[in-house]
Amino acid sequence: MESGYAPVPKESFVELQLQDNQNYGSQNPTFSEKNTYPEFIHDEDGEGFVTHRIDYLETGVLDDDIDIDYDTSHLTEKSSNSGVYGAVFNLTTTVIGAGIMALPATMKVLGLVVGVILIFVMGILSEISVELLVRFTVQCKALSYGEVVEQALGKPAKILSEICIILNNAGVLVVYLIIMGDVMSGSQNHVGVFDQWLGEGFWDHRKLLILIVLILFLTPLCVLDRIDSLSLTSAASVALAVVFVVVAFGVAFIKLVRGEIEPPRLTPDFGSKKAILDLLVVIPIMSNAFVCHFNLQPIYNELEGRSPQKMNRIGRITTVLCILVYCSTAISGYLLFGIDTESDVLTNFDKPLGKEFSNAINYIVRVGYILHLVLVFPVIHFSLRQTVDALAFEGSAPLHESRKRCLGLTFTLLALIFLGSTSIPSIWTAFKFTGATTAVSLGYTFPALIALKLGGQGQGLTNRERVFSCLMLCFGIMVSVVGVVTNIYSMQSDSD
Repeated sequence: MESGYAPVPKESFVELQLQDNQNYGSQNPTFSEKNTYPEFIHDEDGEGFVTHRIDYLETGVLDDDIDIDYDTSHLTEKSSNSGVYGAVFNLTTTVIGAGIMALPATMKVLGLVVGVILIFVMGILSEISVELLVRFTVQCKALSYGEVVEQALGKPAKILSEICIILNNAGVLVVYLIIMGDVMSGSQNHVGVFDQWLGEGFWDHRKLLILIVLILFLTPLCVLDRIDSLSLTSAASVALAVVFVVVAFGVAFIKLVRGEIEPPRLTPDFGSKKAILDLLVVIPIMSNAFVCHFNLQPIYNELEGRSPQKMNRIGRITTVLCILVYCSTAISGYLLFGIDTESDVLTNFDKPLGKEFSNAINYIVRVGYILHLVLVFPVIHFSLRQTVDALAFEGSAPLHESRKRCLGLTFTLLALIFLGSTSIPSIWTAFKFTGATTAVSLGYTFPALIALKLGGQGQGLTNRERVFSCLMLCFGIMVSVVGVVTNIYSMQSDSD
């Protein structure tokens, strides 16, 4: 059987050229009289998307016998990227973690009025820094926090920012395990949930119980290699945090109406040197409350139909939600326990609340928030693992393409975090130092420096944005210096 095709001479070649078609995207395109054949073009747009489109190759000859087959299945596949709500849940989960448990104790130091004002101020500053960071992340087409820092400030600054992310996230995860151990096994001054339920047993061994939780519940979630895979668990964690807030706020409101709560202090106490030291220590802890900047790039990169405008809307929704949750938790926790409020307010819920069904309420609050932390843990761990990989294996294939490297890093980091949780005495100690150093650097200092450095390129900074950037930079430096000096001085005072 004779073929209708003729061989192409070896010395000849075909050059494919893209034609700029003005009718691209029209519902009724009009092509040139010359014949065109479709070709798939793998393209990257200005925002960093990888897209596919059909362009047409101009030819001079039309042969009706030519049949072009091409596969379009990949064009109709549903995107696996996350939507707005998934991104909001992941970003909110990054913000609302263990820090929420320290907020009632900050109210004890700051007073209700100053404390609430400071929460709003921190939230607004954080949102401004998030929007600036998103803008310059897109401008630089950066895939991580460290990459945008490198574009603005150079390689040494990138390494420093990655070290800050590692120390901050590792410290936060250590705090999560400390809280889980305190609530489940109890501490020196508080009874654990399992003791109240079952009496004495192996669960009194705090390290053993934390290890069991780490192996059975946390490791299966931490081995996932895409942050979008955690959207559902993030949604559940936010729901559990809201349950905690609603229950605590409801109980506090009822007791306030009944007149069972002493009038709270509204302003800071300046009556003693210790009170002033506590006040200076609290500011870094508050600055830690809204830090989520290290997870912006992974969330943005997996956002469906991503754009800076959409990411900014996600950031604003997250900020409003977190401010409401933080204010409700801080006020209700301080009203319930007053001067007896612990640095981890969850431990206060081991005693009767003086209300009907108080035991059931205590269990709901404590167990619910432990489950919340279990679901938050892998989101923070994700950015920790990505940063360690970028620092230790620079130039290697992406982590999601190397399952062996991903599992090795996961198990190593979890082991180190477990060891850290057995050596740090309280969450207040951890928050004091991470808040004064790594958290304030990631949330305020680096974003301000990036904006001021790259503000002359692309979409430049407005005068107002430049002023805000300068204020954030000054704020970050001041909080770091004052926080570190005050923490060292307070530790020396305690030892004396």
